[in-house]
Amino acid sequence: MKLNPLFKMAVMASAVASAVFMHSAAQAQRGASEDRPSTPTPRLADGTVDLGGDGVWSLPWITDFAVRMDGYQEGDLPPMLPWTQAMWEYNKNNNVKYDPEGFCLPPGGPRSMGTPYPAEIIQDGDRIVIIFEGGGHVWREIHMDGRPHPEDPNPTYFGHSTGYWEGDTLIVDTVGFNEKTWIDFGGYMHTDQLHTVERFSRPDKETLHYEAVIDDPGAYSEPWTVSWNIRWSEGQELADYICQENNKFLLDMTDDFGQPFFDKTAGL
Repeated sequence: MKLNPLFKMAVMASAVASAVFMHSAAQAQRGASEDRPSTPTPRLADGTVDLGGDGVWSLPWITDFAVRMDGYQEGDLPPMLPWTQAMWEYNKNNNVKYDPEGFCLPPGGPRSMGTPYPAEIIQDGDRIVIIFEGGGHVWREIHMDGRPHPEDPNPTYFGHSTGYWEGDTLIVDTVGFNEKTWIDFGGYMHTDQLHTVERFSRPDKETLHYEAVIDDPGAYSEPWTVSWNIRWSEGQELADYICQENNKFLLDMTDDFGQPFFDKTAGL
């Protein structure tokens, strides 16, 4: 797939200003591809699987979630409704020009685990926090204290997440998403009816297995499941990454009619 300049500028913006970021991104890519020997799954003092430690998870770049679906056969697509398929074709035909993540907005939902920058998982009693170096340099909170979802959640990029352990697997249930994100870079859309159930497991120290059920009756005819493995980068730390820095390509972006997407004089 040919990458559009908007996305490349957005995800690489701070490379111009930050050698630290370049080093971090390179380390993440190496960490994801190295064939390391496996070591036992680390655990906390109470025996719970430790999803963190002295290092970070080197998230892969999953551009097309369709190829990560359970039982995928070449050419398979998610079970899109007609409007969702029309929007996916539109996004594909304009080279995913309007990808929200290209505007430095958070990836949200399962896409956050398929955006190619390191992430750190912190387990803190009644909550788990995931901090993302890329994708807007944001964080996500998972409530582990048994609370229910609010009856009328305020829609957000990451939604409202509650979690619990099922053996050695962390189950995370999330609702309350806004409609400002895409499912993936390829342009699959979703609505505010999106409901995800994610499963995080660590079969060995070097591997995090991630699985997500995507259930959105407003956009898909039935739920569909994606999964992939994420590699551990021992000793690596998150770097300071500001997506918006030097993201000047947006100033020259045009709409479908060739007109400026942004008013350059606004605020002057």
